[in-house]
Amino acid sequence: MEQYAIKGGNPLVGEVEIGGAKNAALPILAASVMTDDTVYIDNIPDVWDIRVLLKAMENIGVMVRRENRHKVTINGANINSLVADDEYIRRIRGSYYLIGAMLGKYHYAEVALPGGCDIGCRAIDQHIKGFRALGAEVCIEHGLVKTQAERLVGNHIYMDISSVGATINVMMAAVLAEGRTIIENAAKEPHVVDLANFLNSMGADIKGAGTDVIRIRGVEKLHGSDYTIIQDQIEAGTYMFAAAVTKGDVVVKNVIPKHLESISAKLLEIGCEVKEIDDCVRVVASKPLMHTHVKTLPYPGFPTDMQAQITVALGISKGTSIVTESIFENRFKYVDELIKMGANIKVEGGDTAIIDGVEKYTGASISAPDLRAGAALVLAGLAADGITVVDNIHYIARGYEDFHQKLRTLGAQIELVNSERELQKFRLKVG
Repeated sequence: MEQYAIKGGNPLVGEVEIGGAKNAALPILAASVMTDDTVYIDNIPDVWDIRVLLKAMENIGVMVRRENRHKVTINGANINSLVADDEYIRRIRGSYYLIGAMLGKYHYAEVALPGGCDIGCRAIDQHIKGFRALGAEVCIEHGLVKTQAERLVGNHIYMDISSVGATINVMMAAVLAEGRTIIENAAKEPHVVDLANFLNSMGADIKGAGTDVIRIRGVEKLHGSDYTIIQDQIEAGTYMFAAAVTKGDVVVKNVIPKHLESISAKLLEIGCEVKEIDDCVRVVASKPLMHTHVKTLPYPGFPTDMQAQITVALGISKGTSIVTESIFENRFKYVDELIKMGANIKVEGGDTAIIDGVEKYTGASISAPDLRAGAALVLAGLAADGITVVDNIHYIARGYEDFHQKLRTLGAQIELVNSERELQKFRLKVG
């Protein structure tokens, strides 16, 4: 079983380049099947979730050709099945975007209920509400979400909660519906905006993406496009916090600084220097880290996908901090692993962590419980005294491209090991 072996204590110094946003790429790839024309998509991240979705799309007849590691050509003209139910489709959360895409194009879809990280309930009730408002019948049978409609007609839809997934799915279905659709209390995340821009590049008529009211005028059909996906704000934020916890100096390149404002603000609060330079952000941690309070919120609030990373930083900050998780109810499972490394954290009510900062972490054998927490535990290992071994790193591969290689270019002592013998060799090498 693959593991990360880490010798902590080295400040991370240098430059790291950020890739395409996984959370934008997944719905954009799904939406690419909504036209019979060829679509070219660039800047896709080469991560496990993307590879799985592309394989699932191939299995229903989509032509998928990888031009290079980060560019793909897609043609959905010859889809031969409107039932997406296989081992691939069930593995990732992003598979449910095929529902909105196929419902919009074909007025019919059957897609397996999705998987992904176990970070709590991710109900699809708002998706169903939106589809029904457009005129579709929806039911869940035998583990499949089944949707069909004689015709889709625009409507005024108010989301009970600001759901990224539901906003994306309903937006895809609505672009080919008759008449106008208004989505209120829409999610405003950058990847929602990126999908809207992609659909508009295919001939859709979407206005207001990035605000809480999205207005869509339905069109008869979409056409091909050549599109480049935005950079990944969560990958960028992870390296920003890597600089913070290791007392480093890292330039995070190829980013959109505005997307990182809530992350930058918290780094400034805990005592880091943050400098924006065009499409780069530099984080310098030359002073002791200080405590703060943080609550995860929909964009532009602090991202739930950065909650574990900031908790790792606050665990070695001076004073007492409070982290409140308001998006998912099961996102503190990594705390037990941090406690093995010497952290002083108590989780109350399942949604609040009270953190009394300690002087340092110490190396331990730990296990990644999900994608973002797994990356955060690697950061803890980089900051710890001694050697840390991280299991279940397949979670990390779901959303981070070349994670340990990029960390090594910044001076981290981290290796991918496949056996006890390789681990012992690493221990001998790093002393």
